[in-house]
Amino acid sequence: MRKFLILLALMWAPLAMAQTAPQDDEVQSRLNDIFDSTRDLSDVTATVENGVITLSGEIANSELAKEAVSIADAQAGAVYVQDQIDRVLVASNDVNSALESLQKDATDIFQALPIIGLALLIILLFIWLGGIVARRDKFWSRVATNPFLGELLAQTIRVVLGIVGLIIALNLLGAQAMIATILGGAGVVGIAIGFAVRDTLENYLASIMLSLRQPFRAGDHVLIGDREGKVMRLTSRATILMTLDGNHLRIPNSTVFKAIILNYTTNPERRFEYELGIDAADDPIAAIKVGLDVMAENHFVLSEPAPSAMICNVGDSNIVIKYLGWVDQKSTSFGKARSLSIRAVKDALETQGFSLPEPIYRVKLDGVEGPTFEAKPVKKASKPKVRAENEHLIDVTPDDGIDEKVEQELADSGADNFLDDSKPVE
Repeated sequence: MRKFLILLALMWAPLAMAQTAPQDDEVQSRLNDIFDSTRDLSDVTATVENGVITLSGEIANSELAKEAVSIADAQAGAVYVQDQIDRVLVASNDVNSALESLQKDATDIFQALPIIGLALLIILLFIWLGGIVARRDKFWSRVATNPFLGELLAQTIRVVLGIVGLIIALNLLGAQAMIATILGGAGVVGIAIGFAVRDTLENYLASIMLSLRQPFRAGDHVLIGDREGKVMRLTSRATILMTLDGNHLRIPNSTVFKAIILNYTTNPERRFEYELGIDAADDPIAAIKVGLDVMAENHFVLSEPAPSAMICNVGDSNIVIKYLGWVDQKSTSFGKARSLSIRAVKDALETQGFSLPEPIYRVKLDGVEGPTFEAKPVKKASKPKVRAENEHLIDVTPDDGIDEKVEQELADSGADNFLDDSKPVE
């Protein structure tokens, strides 16, 4: 059996070689025909032996050599490709190749100019349509009663129409694959821009929320965080206040949206308070009664809610009493009312014999030798009390100077104001 197999192998070898030789000749002939018909590869020669292809000759650059090897490797029956091609790196060859490529690209672009022009025309048409739609102020005012929201919708429609025009133009140019690339890149760029302009976006969204919620009116006296003033206007970027000193104060809307807002105008009734100290030997209940009687006589102090008083502290040399009263800010200045109430209660306490003592300190000296002497009481020089000659000149009417400045500013300035008196306040 073994001798039979050896004999069969010896008979098969010549037959296989006879079949391989014609196949090698066919591959070699086909490769050389391909190289001869290709101008850049005409100097390449292929020889084939037992499926091993050897490429030789000269070629202009490495890219063409790789192309020749790729063609040889794709042939049926190729077992291995030997690259023995000499790379002749001549500058003129590369320059000519580059010039030919540029010439071909220029020709393609020139032939595509009509369709490129049509694509640009479509983009410009949609941008123009977006601008027309966005400028329809009356339409957007009916769609969204809030002017800020209407402006936002108009700008959104403008951007959407521009994107639609761009997509149609790219489809017309046959660049459908580029659409997905652009959209994917736009998503990444959008995320990056979002992080970069996070504060701006936050302020923009806060402006929308404030314009919808209407937390105050123009002319309201507010305290936003630690900033106090009269509200002038709400813009797309900031809330404008006029401080009580008459200065313009711009607060970013993102700060206003997150801040604690105290509105003194919403409820016209406001409580004032102050403290007065009487001598520790005096009766605090009697002092409270005297103060409340005087506050009740003041025409600017409201009877409902009624004024009140309480003992709030006992100091080293006095008893501190807190007096509280209410005023109507529509007809009474808060600061003036508090000031005159302090004056009236203080005078009444002194008239009734209550003393408003100054702080007294006891100094103890250790290690002092010799006799000590008691200090003589200091006699206070009596001075005549100075009082206002015309009591009616001291009024508590509100100072309208800041309100007039705010109204004048709103009338003279044509700037946008997203505060709307016709909408309910939050």
